[in-house]
Amino acid sequence: QVQLVESGGGSVQAGGSLRLSCAASGYTPSSYCMGWFRQAPGKEREGVAGIYRGGGSTYYADSVKGRFTISQDNAKTTLYLQMNSLKPEDTGMYYCAADRFIPTYGLTWHNPNAYGYWGQGTQVTVSS
Repeated sequence: QVQLVESGGGSVQAGGSLRLSCAASGYTPSSYCMGWFRQAPGKEREGVAGIYRGGGSTYYADSVKGRFTISQDNAKTTLYLQMNSLKPEDTGMYYCAADRFIPTYGLTWHNPNAYGYWGQGTQVTVSS
């Protein structure tokens, strides 16, 4: 049973930083694609960053490029999202997601329908 548990959310002022963590269990992390998504009230869930199996390639939404970094620990059991230079528009619930088979991942990493496993989310609030 795949389980994903996010942590690290909180409230910060614009320009601040947060690091989100996603503890993964129940599968072989190096064989799964993983992503971070966020959802603001009244908006659709959007892909923030993705990492191909074991960290071979990483992908970012244009809105976070240069500010956010997705990574994994050496054991590939924890997924991170380092968020710097946070903006009020980064506010939302952040989710960790995983799936083993995502065809053409470079093109589909940001599609929430491509992932079968999700965490419960962690709230990020950025004030101006």
